Amino acid sequence: MARKDTTVFLEPTSISAEHAGLTLAALLRRQLPDHSWERVRRLIAARRALVNGELCLDPARRLKEGETFSLLARPAARPRSHEAVVLRHLDDHLVVVEKPAGLCTVRHPAERDWSECRKMLSPTLEDLTSKLIAQRQGRVRKGPLPRLRIVHRLDKETSGLVVFARTVAAERGLGKQFHAHTVIRRYLAVVPGFVPSQRIVSRLVRDRGDGRRGSTAQPGIGKEAITHVDVLERLPGYTLLTCRLETGRTHQIRIHLAELGHPVCGDKVYHRLPNGSVLPDHSGAPRLALHAVELGFVHPITHQEMHWEMPLPPDLQAFLERLRTAGRGEHADQVDRHRS
Repeated sequence: MARKDTTVFLEPTSISAEHAGLTLAALLRRQLPDHSWERVRRLIAARRALVNGELCLDPARRLKEGETFSLLARPAARPRSHEAVVLRHLDDHLVVVEKPAGLCTVRHPAERDWSECRKMLSPTLEDLTSKLIAQRQGRVRKGPLPRLRIVHRLDKETSGLVVFARTVAAERGLGKQFHAHTVIRRYLAVVPGFVPSQRIVSRLVRDRGDGRRGSTAQPGIGKEAITHVDVLERLPGYTLLTCRLETGRTHQIRIHLAELGHPVCGDKVYHRLPNGSVLPDHSGAPRLALHAVELGFVHPITHQEMHWEMPLPPDLQAFLERLRTAGRGEHADQVDRHRS
């Protein structure tokens, strides 16, 4: 009987220059010298290896300097089906869907040539949306799924609205709108503490000095990032914010709020500051409390104004209500103490 490595795990570690170029299997073999090559491959096949926080099933995936890898103590959840994706709009030129949390928007370039069967072992939103379109169109023959063109993306643990282009013309038209910052993208975020409404402007770089993305004060480098933050609701010890993106840099909202000293509840990356100190998270958030609630743009072909909103998913709704209930309980205790 094959031995199960149920207690072996590795904390997220950044790939050094020394280890850059190694395959995932080779790196794990170095980290786990008592494991044979076969046992290492079994760990990867068992859905326990993560690269940059995302499940990786390819033992031959070559790692780059600055990427992170880790090994889970238990297998990651089984893949979702296309039924997890809600279709909001479909025409010949574009598709708008509701992305659930825990699903990557697109696949890593090294995995794009995988077979359809292999992709479905760890599907992305792109994969599931293609399958959903094929089903909607009544496709029964085997062959490639409908191709989608990427114009923006959401982080893996972020839920919300996403648009894919289906034609070159739509891709170009939507791309121009994203570049001109005319696309409406509004998010809901729950953060600890009191955060006032404000406009945040910084220049983001890929490495702020500790291997993570962040802002820089050095002139002439990085990309400008602008986030408009407004208070939606004050909660005891927390704030529910609406965040509107003027630019759309990777992890922009998460970085900007964390650098204010108020990382998004449930964020396991940006709760750590560049100096190594950690901002504790006592919220009990079920996952990253960030949701793309609103999406709007002009249809690139018909020129019709289009707009969608998606309510908070049940997990974040329950989280918010728990924070509200805790606040009401604290208020009641204070009233009772005052009366006594």
